[in-house]
Amino acid sequence: MTSTTSDLPLLLEEVECVSVERLSPSFVRVELTAPGLADLGVDGPWWDQRIKLVFPHEGGPLPSFDGADESWLSTWLDRPVEERGHMRTYTVRRVLGHGASTRVVVDVVVHGGECGPAGTWGRSAQLGDRLVMMAPRRGVPYGGIEFVPGDARHLLLVGDETAVPAVSAILEQLCSLQPGVRGHAFLEVPTSEDRLELDVPSGVGLTWLPRDGAERGVELHRAVLDHLGAGARYVEVSDDDVDPDLWETPAYSSSGEDVDAPQRHVGSDLEGMYAWIAGESKVVTGLRRALVKDLGVDRHQVAFMGYWRLGVAMKS
Repeated sequence: MTSTTSDLPLLLEEVECVSVERLSPSFVRVELTAPGLADLGVDGPWWDQRIKLVFPHEGGPLPSFDGADESWLSTWLDRPVEERGHMRTYTVRRVLGHGASTRVVVDVVVHGGECGPAGTWGRSAQLGDRLVMMAPRRGVPYGGIEFVPGDARHLLLVGDETAVPAVSAILEQLCSLQPGVRGHAFLEVPTSEDRLELDVPSGVGLTWLPRDGAERGVELHRAVLDHLGAGARYVEVSDDDVDPDLWETPAYSSSGEDVDAPQRHVGSDLEGMYAWIAGESKVVTGLRRALVKDLGVDRHQVAFMGYWRLGVAMKS
């Protein structure tokens, strides 16, 4: 494979699957490589760096981006879905090797029953399978990192299975970059068998919350609020109150809030906390309401990301 998009400010590479490992019933780990990934890189830690992967449509051909220029996205979207395939967002779990041998590790969530195009691919992934990857080019601004704790004294990391790869990557990097950090991570997963072995700083607690058939998000809410001293309770959210595109960080608000508004102090130990919360939009909405509205946590201390919405097809 050779790179055909070297003039773009990002990498748009056809990559090959060179390793497949079933981590648990809900997670499959793949390693993806291409000579063009020699130019992969970010300015600083990877943290929760997002990338895009393009999957073929129902076993059809992988779309070609040969000769792509800066109009590549609109040109790709103009193609019939049978030709363009499906683009999905993933987190860089780990980067291995260097130069033309660089490999990007990605953990894919797979579900029982009916899956979307990415999950379907993940369930049957084989060595030699090919995808297209959109990723940061070294030395060029790209975005896609939301974990920005600043000088926070305490971290709160919360996610469902779709956020497990991002939280896992953050925790692993904290072990070497900020080994003295303190905090807690809460991870909700479909089954008890989905608890993974993670590298975690000694001062950070980790709580796995398997649903095992229970309602999504309920125990996660209770555990997080109990940890914050608000009592174990569940914040009800109506479907009408859910923004399927929920994305609220200190630098951006999908609801149009003024991100430059003066900070509001809560007058408690929560002032020194930084919270990173991601997963299903309704669950994240409830946690946002509990932290920002009920507990008075300044929105500059939090990142709330609706990675997906139950019952709503994901966008490319």
